[in-house]
Amino acid sequence: MTEMLIAVQQPFDFQEYLVFLSRSNQEVLHVTTDEAIQKLMRIGERLILVELQGEQGHIRVVFPVDDVSEMEMESIECEVRDWLDLDRDLTPFEAMGAEDELLAPLIEAHRGLRMIGFPDLFEALTWAIIGQQITLSFAYTIKRRFVERYGEQRVVEGRTYWTFPRAERIASLEPEALRELQFSRRKAEYIIDIAREITGGTLSKSALQSQSSTDIRQRLLSIRGVGAWTADYVLMKCFQDASAFPVADVGLHQAIQHRLGTTEKPTIEEVRRYGESWKGWEGYATFYLWRSLYGNV
Repeated sequence: MTEMLIAVQQPFDFQEYLVFLSRSNQEVLHVTTDEAIQKLMRIGERLILVELQGEQGHIRVVFPVDDVSEMEMESIECEVRDWLDLDRDLTPFEAMGAEDELLAPLIEAHRGLRMIGFPDLFEALTWAIIGQQITLSFAYTIKRRFVERYGEQRVVEGRTYWTFPRAERIASLEPEALRELQFSRRKAEYIIDIAREITGGTLSKSALQSQSSTDIRQRLLSIRGVGAWTADYVLMKCFQDASAFPVADVGLHQAIQHRLGTTEKPTIEEVRRYGESWKGWEGYATFYLWRSLYGNV
């Protein structure tokens, strides 16, 4: 059995990742146990099953069934670092949050949790569009159907693991194909259009990464079906922009209401005012508030 160690900056708490990644029993792109995360990764043209385990100051990456080359290990380490935001210095966030009435107890309770993102731009945009104006539970149901219809699979010891559908596969579809999975017509059109842009080379994460956050956001907003919430969500979760702020997010509003113990959700302007004290870390503040919805703290 091949394995490697990935060094991580402190603070880091692997158990916090397990809690967050276990929040839906409809999740189809990874499997969590009490001690590990299993995920099928597409590296080049290979589908490699990886298992992540927490260790003091490290993540142990185990390859249960594959021989993996050094080059593939390097690619997997880059993917894991991106997915789990392992290179971020959280010291300034913790210092800011320690003085904030909403964040201080959350940072204390969940210290070592880092932003869990989407390294793949197509996955990030598709998930954000699926989630527009429907419940999180129904969004997971639709995503599962989408992945199981169009993703790639590998069966290991009787368990089926999946990867997110490639843009190239979805680009060849017509909206009726996604309508069968209970996508709205508009969402089906948006996702197929995005797949065609990515496949045609006019939309690329690597090209966008060389631009400023403002320019990336403007490019995302130019995509049909992408509004302010979707653009900010993708900035947060794909481009790991700690200052991106999905100010209209329903879960964010629910979390603030819960933290304040009020009977009414905050207004957009009230959320913006909270964001003023989170300057530069609005995305991380949002992520920690989301985390508070999956626990008793």
